[in-house]
This record gives sequence, C-alpha cells and structure tokens, in this order.
Amino acid sequence: MHFATPTTASPKTATPQTAAQSARAASRADRVYIQLRDDIFEMRLPPGKRITEATVAERFQVSRTPAREALQRLQSDGLMQGYVRGGWEVIPIDFKRFDDLYEMRELIETFALRKICGAPGALASEVASMLDALAAIWEVPPEQRIRDGRDVAALDEAFHQALVDATGNEELMSAMRNVTDRIRIVRRLDFVYGNCAPQTYEEHAAILRAVRERRTSEAVCLIEEHIRASRTEVRKLTLQRLQDARTTVALTAPPPHPRSRQHRTT
Repeated sequence: MHFATPTTASPKTATPQTAAQSARAASRADRVYIQLRDDIFEMRLPPGKRITEATVAERFQVSRTPAREALQRLQSDGLMQGYVRGGWEVIPIDFKRFDDLYEMRELIETFALRKICGAPGALASEVASMLDALAAIWEVPPEQRIRDGRDVAALDEAFHQALVDATGNEELMSAMRNVTDRIRIVRRLDFVYGNCAPQTYEEHAAILRAVRERRTSEAVCLIEEHIRASRTEVRKLTLQRLQDARTTVALTAPPPHPRSRQHRTT
C-alpha cells in the first residue's frame, strides 16, 4: 500500500469561491447555533419544546444544512435531541441528572483543592499567578464588582475551571468542562434571575484565601458548601422559570380555531 503523492487540488474543492461558500455556510450555522443556545438558556425555548429543521431554517432565513449543523452542535452540548425526519426537542429538565452532575462537580473540585493545597513545598509559580489573577477579579470592594448576571456567570465558570486546571490533570480538566457544559442551562439562572452575585464574590474570595494559605480542610469545606448551596438554589429557580415559561407559552399561543356547530361533539 502506498499513499498518493499530493497533486494540485481540483477547482471543485480548492477554489477561492468554494472556500468562501464554505465560510459563509459555517458562519450561518454559527449564528443559528448561538441564537438557539441563548434561547434555550433563557427558556424562550423551554425544556421539552419540539422544533424542526424546516422551522429553524425558515426563522433564520437559511437552508436546512446550517440549521441541521446548529442543531447537531446543540445535541453535542447536551441541549437538544434529534428524532427522525428532522424533528428535534429541547432536552427536558431531569433533576436526577442535574443532581448527579452537581455531585460529580463536587468530587472534581474538592479533589482539585486537595491536590493544590497538599502539594509539597511552595505553590508552583503558575498556580500562584493563577490565584493572583482570580483574586484581582473576586477580592474587590463591592463598588468594583460586576453587576451583570450573565457576565458574573461566565466569570464564575472560569473561576471553578481555573482551580481544576491548576491540577495539571488533563482528564480532570476535560471532565470539569463536560460537567460545566451540561449544568450551564440551570446554573446561570442563579446569576441572571437570582441574587447570588454578592454572595459569590464573598465565597470565592474566602476559597482563594484558604487555598493560598494551604488550609486544605477549610478550602474543601468552603467549596462543598458553595456548590451545594448553588445546587439547592438553581433547583428552586429552575422550577420557577419552568412555570413562567409554560405560562408565557400558554398566554402567547394562538387561540384554537372555533369549530362549526355541526361538528361539535359532546
């Protein structure tokens, strides 16, 4: 067996025109993906909502190919599930699944803190730099704190991921990103619709101080309490937002067509 010597690519696969078309298609798929993902996070597309590739394509004025690509990416994110004939459904809220994911998150993060705090000798320079960077965000006076819930939610994710990244364990880092992706839809509710930002600043600052001073038991206890409180709050907020979303759908749904009297049944 031998591999063919590379030759000049045919115009069909390598022309600037074809490359530009591919770039435009990718851009359209990205636009659809970003908007649909935001709709899911904001529950404008509530859990259990069914849509089709055709309706997505029509809404965004694109062909079915970028619509399908966007939906497939959402499926990879654990936000959508596909059916036959182009049918799709927003993943229903499964509280058992979210409890399991929060439990996994707790295991990952407590292990990470034990590893960071328990490392022999002084903290590695890159870990110390990471802690300094986090402190610059979270150890600030109230008047310097970020107010926008979505921005704080993004910073919160980065905080927890950075602590896990500091272990240098690639598998652990990947597992943490996977968990974060799958709880994002409920986790951000705490920041956007709750009032957890001030408490988050205080708790993150306390965790950072304990890690810097290598107080392992305290750091682990603090992050356990932090994660468990978040899980309790997002469950309550998710139930409320689900009810709000159902009410909104019911209020905005078009009234059924009236039936003629002769077709009425009793």
